[in-house]
Amino acid sequence: MTTTTLTAENFEKTVLESGTVFVDFWADWCGPCKRFGPVFEAASQEHPDIVFGKVDTEAEQALARAANITSIPMLMGFRDGILVFAQAGALPAPMLTEVIDKVKALDMDAVRAEVEAQKAEPAAAEGAV
Repeated sequence: MTTTTLTAENFEKTVLESGTVFVDFWADWCGPCKRFGPVFEAASQEHPDIVFGKVDTEAEQALARAANITSIPMLMGFRDGILVFAQAGALPAPMLTEVIDKVKALDMDAVRAEVEAQKAEPAAAEGAV
């Protein structure tokens, strides 16, 4: 599978409906982005069960702002619509493979429980006043 161009129109649907999704936020003028691009593309070929999307931060400035992108390249990993990995910087191929393997191995029931617990914490703190 090749990488998919993600835009404001298809980003949310892709992340929410595609199982495991890795997103590379990049720009054409960014040297590290250009070095990471082929690594990301190769990973997309090696893992056809995962969606690999790319967001051009110049063309999709509003989407980059909404995702709080302050440094590129920025790699984000989602499972079942939940952000489970985010790191700026160009990863070498072995490190990207390690991240992919770890995201695939996540216990999503535990992740969902942790997300729910984090949502409950502010509500509990408000009630403690």
